[in-house]
Amino acid sequence: SSAVDNTRASLRRSKQLNNMALQAPIRGVAQRAVRGLAPRLAVCRQQVSVTGKSFAAPLAPLGARCFSAGSKVAKVLESELKHEEEQYEQAKEIKNFLKNSPFKLVETDGDVNMALEREIGDKTVKIEFQLKSPFAPEEMEGEEMEYEATELSITVENKSGAGVTFFCSTQAGEEHRYVIGNVKSFASAEEKDSVTSYNGPEFEDLDDKLQEAFDEYLGELGMNSEVCDFVDAMASDKEQREYVRWLRNAKKLVE
Repeated sequence: SSAVDNTRASLRRSKQLNNMALQAPIRGVAQRAVRGLAPRLAVCRQQVSVTGKSFAAPLAPLGARCFSAGSKVAKVLESELKHEEEQYEQAKEIKNFLKNSPFKLVETDGDVNMALEREIGDKTVKIEFQLKSPFAPEEMEGEEMEYEATELSITVENKSGAGVTFFCSTQAGEEHRYVIGNVKSFASAEEKDSVTSYNGPEFEDLDDKLQEAFDEYLGELGMNSEVCDFVDAMASDKEQREYVRWLRNAKKLVE
């Protein structure tokens, strides 16, 4: 019995040794295989990295091109800005008018709207207008340059908010430098600003005596040829100054 047990124990040890002997080469092969794969994996990683770079490579020139284009734009803007600043000179009509007129100019950088304001007794007189694009002399070559009118409105308003607005435009000439369109009256600030309120009759449809009376009234408020000269000059001057301001802002952005 003990002999049989000893024989069985010997057989089990023999099988274990055989299994260990068989597994050793397998583990060796597996380890060698893993070690063999490691350089390949490294190469693969390098290839992926290189490939990644190859895909990313066009982005760098694109970014460079963007910065290069931005630099080019900045240089052109700087050149244009320098030219405009050297060429700019405010019209004498503007300086003389502001120096001697009872009207005060109200304007804000970046805003196309402007106004001349003054107080007469308990009433406020406001002449409102906008900038206008300048003529391009080269486009008018061989043609007689036509006068470009400036649209404006003249509003006289009392403390309660009631008043009258004359919708006008400047015209060429020396005697009567503006034309009246509609004449709107309003009882409150709400009615004045309402887009559905009645804009009044056409000035030319009014009785001749009433037209004459309104003309005299506007004259008493300060509306005359000097104001029209100023409005025309200022509308162009404002456009030029806003263009220069636009050049400065654009240049700062792309620098």
